[in-house]
Amino acid sequence: MRKVIEKQLKIGQIDIANLQIDINCRDEISQLLLGLQAIYSDKEIRDKVFEILKGIIPRKVDAENGRPGMDLWKILVMGTLRLNCNWDYDKVHNISNNHMEIRRFLGHTIFDFDQRYALQTLKDNVSLLTPEVLDEINQVVVTAAHKKICGDDEVRLKGRCDSFVLETDVHYPTDINLLWDAIQKIIFLVTGLCSDVGITRWRQHRHILKKIKKRFNALRRLKRSTSKDEKKKAIRDQLIMDAHREYVDLVGSYVLEARTGIAFLNELSSGDFARILMIEKYFVHAERQIDQISRRVLKGETIPHHEKVFSLFEEHTEWISKGKAGVSQELGLGVCILEDQYGFILHHHVMEKQKDVDIAVLMVSEAKRKFPMLSVCSFDRGFYSPKNRKDLQEHLDGVVLPKKGKLSEKDKQIEYSEEFVESRRKHAAVESAINALENHALDRCPDHGIIGFRRYVSLAVLARNIQILGAKIRQDGLELQRRLRAA
Repeated sequence: MRKVIEKQLKIGQIDIANLQIDINCRDEISQLLLGLQAIYSDKEIRDKVFEILKGIIPRKVDAENGRPGMDLWKILVMGTLRLNCNWDYDKVHNISNNHMEIRRFLGHTIFDFDQRYALQTLKDNVSLLTPEVLDEINQVVVTAAHKKICGDDEVRLKGRCDSFVLETDVHYPTDINLLWDAIQKIIFLVTGLCSDVGITRWRQHRHILKKIKKRFNALRRLKRSTSKDEKKKAIRDQLIMDAHREYVDLVGSYVLEARTGIAFLNELSSGDFARILMIEKYFVHAERQIDQISRRVLKGETIPHHEKVFSLFEEHTEWISKGKAGVSQELGLGVCILEDQYGFILHHHVMEKQKDVDIAVLMVSEAKRKFPMLSVCSFDRGFYSPKNRKDLQEHLDGVVLPKKGKLSEKDKQIEYSEEFVESRRKHAAVESAINALENHALDRCPDHGIIGFRRYVSLAVLARNIQILGAKIRQDGLELQRRLRAA
């Protein structure tokens, strides 16, 4: 059974719309709660958001019957708090059980001291939110914010578009430590599978892993010789090749033995089919890494970039080099955002195997579908192509897209115009929005899988927009206080 929110107030409970939030507090929690309170207090917006939230209820769950689940409003509050404050689930767990103001926002009273949230309950419920649901809520929130700022006037939106890299939670990938990751998972999974059916062959799996780890550590400590003596360099190079060969042969022998054991289990028609499929996936990873180590170290080949994998557990991870000073590479995925002149993020896009130039038109078309008032948008040179400029002019009244390379006389007239120069100057403000998102959780994604990655980005964008709305409400409140003191 799922409710969006408990409609009947309890003894001692204050309605969310009537809660007093300290506007003199500059903390991000107060700003977020002010934004959430504004959403809840407006019946039209609240009804739209609640209707969208019903979409996260699984189809197999009867919303009217069964054991009560967490209210959908509470899930939204927990999720936005986690991302906006850049907390992990342990922090959310502690705050949700002990922070008085947040507990009132969740509908609890001082008499509900025995109603606690379990850590796993928070993880399971927040993960019900989907990127599609969050994007719909974001559209409702931003539209309402525009109406609050501009009233009923038709607002002309001016956008700024740029991208950044959100890192995945992975270690630095080398071919030997990726092979270690693969064989470690294979041995643990095969051991559990064999133990379930009474096969004791892998009872010494810890000893086997220690033996492999010892070879791995010895290999990791070996460095190329910096000596000018060619003989010494040749001896060190041979030592490194021998260490790689021993490491690969040892791991390969256990991979072969594990394959034999899995084949035997298949003949017996025993074992967990899902776990066997997972083991097969790590077999593929291990054999690929063994092949690449042999080709690179023993045969002197250069491995093409498209053949490389940068994480066995977050397989969507990409190696991204954006040419930033002091940052040679980043491991993650690109995220592109389109921000308006009021600081609200109108649209975002997770870039898988894409570059800036591939998504310029997509960003504008999607943002314009959600917000038809978008009429001008600025970009940097990374988004430029002649086709992009032509296509963008069909969607927008004004396109600020600097050209790469030498400018023709016609291009100079465009890019040296007063309007173009002014828009380029204001475009730098999008870096502030990116920095704010990175400070509010979008520096490193702890969630797993590409679906978790997309949900994490969508939730961070929604939380940031709600915080901006709350910050504007706070500023209005402070201005009112100042006027009253002056009077």
